[in-house]
Amino acid sequence: MKSAYDIIKAPILTEKSYDHIGNKTYTFEVATDANKVEIRKAIEEIFGVKVKSVNTINRQGKLKRQGRYEGRRASTKKAYITLAEGSKGIEMFDGIAQ
Repeated sequence: MKSAYDIIKAPILTEKSYDHIGNKTYTFEVATDANKVEIRKAIEEIFGVKVKSVNTINRQGKLKRQGRYEGRRASTKKAYITLAEGSKGIEMFDGIAQ
């Protein structure tokens, strides 16, 4: 079984993700084979919060060329985590956008 830290790879810190922090929605890069239930359990275990919903997006890697050879960058998966009403925020994001 995978640990929670294998499922949640890194937070995504962009201008768009900063705008959603006020609505208690946080963005993370997650393992490509993780499902929504595993992501929910991992976030609740790592940060000690109550998750309301999980929305995921699969992003295919960009096509890159070098001369006549071409390949792809690695595909990634992104998860939007919305916290429940009574839940506290994630401390890592508290100082970023208020």
